[in-house]
Amino acid sequence: MAASPSSLRVYRGILKELRAMQGQHYKRSLAYNYVTDQFRKNQVTGERYCRAQQEAFHASQTYLCLLASSRNHKALHNLYHGKGERGPDEVAGLVGLRLPTQPGGKGWEK
Repeated sequence: MAASPSSLRVYRGILKELRAMQGQHYKRSLAYNYVTDQFRKNQVTGERYCRAQQEAFHASQTYLCLLASSRNHKALHNLYHGKGERGPDEVAGLVGLRLPTQPGGKGWEK
């Protein structure tokens, strides 16, 4: 792809997402090699203009959006995923309510 600031931004964004998914050794992965080869293969010189370069740029933007959205989905899923069965007191507390207590002190309520 052309070395425009927007294509470099997409390239760096994809590498950032790969690093977030795979850790420090992301440069050894097949995905890293593939992305790097594709960006090198689609570089455009001053004498050449092709439609495939624009299509490759659009595909790379779409792939970056997919990687970022997947990472955000995973973070949200881990944050809000159910932790199992909760008691009535805990569920009421989540929405800011309290369960009523028995008046008169029967001895069995807390």
